[in-house]
Amino acid sequence: MKVGVLALQGAFIEHEKVVNRLGVAAREVRLPKDLEGLDGLIIPGGESTTIGKLAVQYDLIDPLRAMAQSGKPMWGTCAGMIFMAKNVGREQPRLGLMDVTVQRNAFGRQVDSFEADLDVKGINGTRPFHAIFIRAPLIESVGEGVDVLARVGRNDAAVIVAVRQGNLLATSFHPELSADDRFHRFFLSLAQG
Repeated sequence: MKVGVLALQGAFIEHEKVVNRLGVAAREVRLPKDLEGLDGLIIPGGESTTIGKLAVQYDLIDPLRAMAQSGKPMWGTCAGMIFMAKNVGREQPRLGLMDVTVQRNAFGRQVDSFEADLDVKGINGTRPFHAIFIRAPLIESVGEGVDVLARVGRNDAAVIVAVRQGNLLATSFHPELSADDRFHRFFLSLAQG
C-alpha cells in the first residue's frame, strides 16, 4: 500500500512520519504525476488559501478531484478540511468535494489554540482521542450523506470537528501532532479497502 501526503505547504512531514511508523510507504505529492499508484491521500493542515493557490499553480485541482471521485480515500486535516469543503464562506481555490460548510479560524487566533478529549465514532478503543486544535476551523453544517464523527464542547453548544462522507474524511484538529495514531490507522484501513 502507498499513501500520498500533499506536500505543497503545511504539516505534511508530521503525517509522513506517522504513516511510515505504521509500516506504510508515504509519498510526497507536489505534481499530478505524484498521484499515480496511490491508494489514498492526506491533505495536511497549514494555510488553506496558500494550499489552494499552489494546487492551482501546479495543476493539481482536477487530478485531486478525479482521485476522490474514483473512490480513493482522501483525508483533510485543519486547512486540508477547508480545502476539501464545498462552502467556506468566501472565494478561494478548493476542491469542493465534501458537502459541508466550514468556518475558518472558528476558535480564534494562534494564542487560542487548545487541546480536548473527544469521543470519536468509528475510532477503535475505549479512551477518548486527545485532539490538538491550532487556529482550527469548525463545521457549521453538513449535507446528506455526511456522517458526523466527533464534536467538541458541551451539549447544545458542541460543534462538529470530524466528519466522513464515503471515502472522504475531514478533521478540524491535528491528529499527526498527537501520540495517538488511531485516526491514521482508521484512514489506512479505508485505503486498504
